[in-house]
Formats: sequence, structure tokens, C-alpha cells
Amino acid sequence: MAFKTEFPFTLPKGYIDSEGTLHRTGVMRLATAKDEIVPLQDYRVQNNRAYLVIILLSRVITKLGDLSMVDTEIIENLFSTDLAYLQEFYRRINEEGAPRIHAKCPSCQHEFDIDLLGGGDGRVVGQGG
Repeated sequence: MAFKTEFPFTLPKGYIDSEGTLHRTGVMRLATAKDEIVPLQDYRVQNNRAYLVIILLSRVITKLGDLSMVDTEIIENLFSTDLAYLQEFYRRINEEGAPRIHAKCPSCQHEFDIDLLGGGDGRVVGQGG
């Protein structure tokens, strides 16, 4: 199995461009040391530390819908739900490896992990029940 460096995602709401087109699917690559260091030198981050995530995501998101590029302006205009989703997705792929979420069935209370990468086989990793 090859080392995976790019991970597909689907935004909960999606980015709406200036023409009204909705972009929900994208690709994020693993961050490099440079991706995490370079934004610290940016004046926007020096003036407002919260801006770090905007620059960082604009560096590691390689595709978003049909957009030709993803820049800080696009990240700034994401819905807050999507920004939170991307921050968590970034953390999961860069710190934990394969992004998974833990879930519980509201009907039977069965707990399980869902592989957010999908892998094409719809794999769900059960834990109990």
C-alpha cells in the first residue's frame, strides 16, 4: 500500500463563489514543516494569531470543487461550519493518520468509527454491540 498524502473531503455546507456556484468536494494534502512555519512570518498572523488557520488551509487544500486555485480569500469566505470541519480534518490527517469519527446509532446505541476517507468500500469499524 502506497503512502497516502492527499485526502478527499466534502464540506458540510460548501463554498459559494461569486457566480453562485456551490463547491463542496475537495482535496487536502498532508502539511509540510514549511506549511506550518511560513504563515508565522505573515503580517496578518502577526497582527491576529487566529489568521494562521486561514493561511495554513489555503496552503494545504489543493482542490475545492471546480475552482482553479484555493487562496486565503476563499478560506475567509467559508461558512464557519465548513471552517471548523476543515480544521478538524487537518488535525486528523496530520496528527492521527486516517481521519475517523466516532459515532453512535441513535436507535440501537451501537458505537462505531467511520473512516472519513471512505476507501471506496464504505468501511465502518464497529466497537461493541
